Amino acid sequence: MTTIPLRVLLAGGGSGGSATPVLAVGMALRQRQPDAEFLFIGTAAGPERALAEAAGFPFAAVAAGKLRRYLAWQNVVDLGRVPLGVAQAARLVRHFRPHVAFGAGGFASVPPLIAAALSGVPVLIHQQDVEPGLANRLLVPFARRISVTFAASRRYFPARCTAVRGNPVRPDILAGDPERGRARFGLEPQIPTLLVTGGGTGALELNRRVAAAVPLLTHFCQVIHLTGRGRAVPPVQASPRYHAYEFLVEEMKDALAVADLVISRAGLGAISELAALGKPMVLVPMPGSHQLANARVVAQAGAARVIDQASLTPERLADLVRGLLADAPGRAALGAAARRLLPADAADRIATDLQALASPAWLKARRGA
Repeated sequence: MTTIPLRVLLAGGGSGGSATPVLAVGMALRQRQPDAEFLFIGTAAGPERALAEAAGFPFAAVAAGKLRRYLAWQNVVDLGRVPLGVAQAARLVRHFRPHVAFGAGGFASVPPLIAAALSGVPVLIHQQDVEPGLANRLLVPFARRISVTFAASRRYFPARCTAVRGNPVRPDILAGDPERGRARFGLEPQIPTLLVTGGGTGALELNRRVAAAVPLLTHFCQVIHLTGRGRAVPPVQASPRYHAYEFLVEEMKDALAVADLVISRAGLGAISELAALGKPMVLVPMPGSHQLANARVVAQAGAARVIDQASLTPERLADLVRGLLADAPGRAALGAAARRLLPADAADRIATDLQALASPAWLKARRGA
């Protein structure tokens, strides 16, 4: 008997951190059900299009307004873009006819998931960070199921439909090769490598501090610096050991593989990938943001060093990196604690939830197969 292929709407973006866990779950579902059909809906300007297309998922863009966690007049303007995005997404939903929809926070997930819910499509939202942002808070009434990374997040959501699942990580991020990374980025084989990333959209203040520290850092290590599009800051002194890139897609797994130490913002997408790889990390959370709570949980687990951005002078940054690169046992302990921080099978757990949540038409057809 011919079965109806599962059709899954994936939603998110605006930043790489809100897109990568969605892709990880999509990949887990695709591995389970090779005939499943997918549509990833995001923004036109974010990194999610490149990430989705690299993973082989069809992509469509709709309007979405950035939903900030702080008070700002731009929130009024951006909230006005949500109805337009919902209308655009509704047309895509009617054409694609998904059996289930999934998103992991971020402002780009709001219009597609509202449109899906209003069309009767079961919606599952995933909460990555310890503290939910406005996007997921808005989506709670439209969600049938909610998954969270940490047990501490359960108090923000209805207990009857919320489960702890960890945070999904794309399987391809685990397939990096250090030797290929050295060749790709032109690295010296005997010099330790520092990877700096502010996330898919970059972090301008972190970039400025790293650029100021380049002359000190390149005395004892080489640096791969992911700046984000349009946020690059020229180093105060050029060096052949400093390699800046706006954004990496296919090459990211090799950048992670070759890194001896990683400096990152404290978004859960980046933290989860680093934890899965057992990478020693230094977290510089965005001041006054939800990232402070993320960094606190990771630091309490002994899985990262955390430093306040305001105190991150070039000298302090260089001293911290030099000390960690010289302390192999200390880096190994950080990496081991990071591996213990999150379950490795989060994507499979959420994929199971999505299969169970799928619309009755698909479930009935599957039971009759």
